[in-house]
Amino acid sequence: MQIFLGIIEGASEGVGLGIQFLRHVERTRLLLHFLDVSGQEGRNPVEDFYAINKELKKYSEKLSTRKQIIVANKIDVMKDEKNLKEVEELAKKEGLELFKISAVTKQGVQELIDYVSQELKKLPKEDLIDVEEKIVYTLEEKEDDWTIKKEKGVFKVSGKAVQRLMGRINIEDNESMYYLQKCLKNMGIDEKLKQMGVKEGDTVILDDWELEWYE
Repeated sequence: MQIFLGIIEGASEGVGLGIQFLRHVERTRLLLHFLDVSGQEGRNPVEDFYAINKELKKYSEKLSTRKQIIVANKIDVMKDEKNLKEVEELAKKEGLELFKISAVTKQGVQELIDYVSQELKKLPKEDLIDVEEKIVYTLEEKEDDWTIKKEKGVFKVSGKAVQRLMGRINIEDNESMYYLQKCLKNMGIDEKLKQMGVKEGDTVILDDWELEWYE
């Protein structure tokens, strides 16, 4: 399970962590909306819910249709039940499951974890990258779209093809890294690096990402 925090208004246009962040969120199968119902911050949880969904839809129609769960957090420090009642009405209106929890006291947390665990077993796994987004590299494109330079023992791979590829990669995700290795091989970058003498432990920079080479 991966947890993503901090989607803010304007994220689909690059505000905050922006597009790169939303690309990571796109890899999830289940979205949990943690809404602050305490009233301590003066926020309106219902407005926050719709603001987040607006950003998701602006970035990807498909992402906006992911299964969602509403989590009403900070129920242990509520000033009153006004926000909670509004969130309950929201959940009923949108037909979404609602869990009331306190991250501090752990009230309701285990029930939420158990439910999420069961739901993930039901949801089908999808390819990390949409088929329509995959790039077909022709022989002509390979030489034009990327280059490799070796400077002081460091291999720097750059070019439009590499930029496009790294824009789709989550380096903290094993499946995504496997996809990266497969693409490097298909594009001929893997073979070219070997021809230039790359060995295990060497530093390889792909666009702006610094990685350690291993076989």
